[in-house]
Amino acid sequence: MKFIKSVIDEMKVVTWPTASENRRDTTTVIGTSIIMAIFLGAVDWLVQWALSFLA
Repeated sequence: MKFIKSVIDEMKVVTWPTASENRRDTTTVIGTSIIMAIFLGAVDWLVQWALSFLA
């Protein structure tokens, strides 16, 4: 039970992000995901294009 009490005590001092911080972080994650998807798609296309010369 000491563990549960210490978890509860620790959760009382946690600073939760504000709504604007959540929006900013979510936008960053979505933007980074889109950029990575475009980059990996371009690399995939380039590798397929390069391998088409070997076939």
